[in-house]
Amino acid sequence: MPKILVVIPTYNESENIARIIPLVLEQAPGTEVLVVDDGSPDGTGAMVRAMGERDPRVHLLERPVKSGLGTAYVAGFRYALAGDYEFVFEMDADFSHNPKEIPAFLEKAAGADLVVGSRYTNGVRVLNWPMQRLLLSWTANVWTRFMTGLPLNDATGGFKCYRIAVLRGIDLDNIRSNGYAFQIEMSYKAWRKGFRLAEIPIIFLDRDAGTSKMSKQIVYEAFFMLWKLWFQGMFNRL
Repeated sequence: MPKILVVIPTYNESENIARIIPLVLEQAPGTEVLVVDDGSPDGTGAMVRAMGERDPRVHLLERPVKSGLGTAYVAGFRYALAGDYEFVFEMDADFSHNPKEIPAFLEKAAGADLVVGSRYTNGVRVLNWPMQRLLLSWTANVWTRFMTGLPLNDATGGFKCYRIAVLRGIDLDNIRSNGYAFQIEMSYKAWRKGFRLAEIPIIFLDRDAGTSKMSKQIVYEAFFMLWKLWFQGMFNRL
């Protein structure tokens, strides 16, 4: 039975976290949850701490201030590397990622090292997003494939399953990005190191509680990250 760690970054997710953790834990034997909370003033961390006192499968990593999605995941990956986990998931706390998809990821991971939940495989699989945001996301993924050659329909998606070997193979000290850029950078580096990438179609449902963390800064960071990866690719080919 593989040991699985689901890493969930949080900032002000008290409306969601107590509901999503039990659903995650029931999806597969050997599953544990690590919540990386950035000092949520709404008490998210305290809720998770109380859950962990009742259930040893629930872990909490508290950071004093809001420090970004990418750094939260890197902290979670370091936690996983210090343990004996075989698979590590990235997952949002707001139910935009359905915990019931976890078994499908694990099934696909039998033949892959990184499995990405794709919103753009077998059509557009996004619900309740405004058209402007949907177009921005779809265009970003088309541009990512064009700029980098990364063979993913959804390089910016945040529902992923890594074999622990992928996280060992990537120099986490050199991961500087957050947001969309973080997702692109991690998948790109895994691909360039020869790890096997795969996608499964998922339904992405916009959050029904809490506040979105999307910002213009996240979009700009992804844009500049693509150019950085393009220049790195050109240099490697030369």
